[in-house]
Amino acid sequence: MTLEVIIVLIVLAVMFAALIMDRMRPGMILFSAVVVFLCTGILSPKEMLEGFSNKGMITVAMLFLVSEGIRQSGTFTQIIKKLLPQKKISVMGAQARILPSIAVISAFLNNTPVVVIFAPIIKRWASSLKMPATYFLIPLSYATILGGFCTLIGTSTNLVVHSMMQESGLAGFSMFELGKVGIFIAIAGLVYLFFFSKRLLPIERPEEPSTEESNPDLHLVEAILSARFPGINRRINDFNFQRHYGAEIKEIRRNGYTYTNLSDMRFQEGDTLILKTDANFIKTWGDSSVFLILSNGKDYEPIGKKKRWFAISLLIFMIGGATVGELSWVQDRLPEGVKLDMFFFVAVTTVIMAWAKIFPARKYTKYISWDILITIACAFAISRAMENSGVSDLVAEYIIGLSDDYSPYVLLAILFVITNIFTELITNNAAAALSVPIALSLSQQLGVSPMPFLVVICMAASASFSTPIGYQTNLIVQGIGNYKFTDFVRIGLPLNIITFLISIFVIPQIWPF
Repeated sequence: MTLEVIIVLIVLAVMFAALIMDRMRPGMILFSAVVVFLCTGILSPKEMLEGFSNKGMITVAMLFLVSEGIRQSGTFTQIIKKLLPQKKISVMGAQARILPSIAVISAFLNNTPVVVIFAPIIKRWASSLKMPATYFLIPLSYATILGGFCTLIGTSTNLVVHSMMQESGLAGFSMFELGKVGIFIAIAGLVYLFFFSKRLLPIERPEEPSTEESNPDLHLVEAILSARFPGINRRINDFNFQRHYGAEIKEIRRNGYTYTNLSDMRFQEGDTLILKTDANFIKTWGDSSVFLILSNGKDYEPIGKKKRWFAISLLIFMIGGATVGELSWVQDRLPEGVKLDMFFFVAVTTVIMAWAKIFPARKYTKYISWDILITIACAFAISRAMENSGVSDLVAEYIIGLSDDYSPYVLLAILFVITNIFTELITNNAAAALSVPIALSLSQQLGVSPMPFLVVICMAASASFSTPIGYQTNLIVQGIGNYKFTDFVRIGLPLNIITFLISIFVIPQIWPF
């Protein structure tokens, strides 16, 4: 074992520990690891920076803006209002009306704004019909994840693997190629939710926010803290929330419990704060990245109807253009150097949305999750460090050694489990980027096609159902639904198993070894 291998293994172990303990944001943790590799000569400055200019990473950045444009157009609000039944209906019947459409939407848009808009509306709707909102909020998050399995842009994880494939000289995925297996997982997952979510999810826990109203101009607002909230991990008594935001904290909901004695508590990402404040709070902080969700019991007010239809038309143009642009007869007729791929159409769509004021162009940096982008860029560099040092080959040899007959089916299953554990403990993008070099080394040592291994990484890295920390949408619904950690384990673990079984049996049939 060389010195470089030892360094990389130690740094990766420390990185994993820091991510699990949540010592700082994932992007900074991964960037710290990359800097260590730079200082030890495992990475050159060029290799360290390659991820920051990667097409896949920049495509993810622009997709945040496209999703924000669709969100601000009010399209989501109009869709969910038409989907939600207005009369008393069974839980299964309501889910059958809501979840498939949500899965289709999230196949083409970022999951987070879908959940941010839909979650408070669904919660109010359930309350009005006296149905437990807890039967719908975790399924809402899971439906967005299931939809992401089906397209190249359904989740940033797919774009990360796609970009790493292209860097390795492979063709990458077409727009709907992953849907060949993703559609089976999505259908099976939705059917599972229809039949079992009511049995496995808790009946709504009572929420008793303070109702003392000495001032009629003040009302209660529900706010979920994001990672950008400046008071994360600080004691509540040491952070003057009233002075910063002009609101009084009445209670905090965390992991299924409600706290009113706040003196010894610290703020945590995903906390749901019940605030007593005036009407200006939502206007002032509604577009802020400090809060994941702000809800005061009223619907989001969309832009005009014409812009809403224009935004939908741009989305169709982006998806249709990228799909047609992948066809061989189109590519053969294009001038040299011109490529009508997803990057091209996302870039065009983003610029048109900005100039058409579908999203506020002056605030565009607010709508991009920079930590996710830095995580993706650094994950590319860490992947390169694993290749340069020989760690990916070493891990591949170890995985092969776990299988007595070196069966690629067994190795495929092992790779799924490893990637899925990574994604539940750290982040889905980092899990995918760390697994890709191992997959490439596995296929090379076995002398088989890398495609089944790469596709299984996409499925395993996105299958974050068992914990609220693995996927931001899970964290959002945990706060607004007042769920406990164990609620996700109870309903999510069988969904992980369903994804595993379908992936292992279906993927080799479509992408042979």
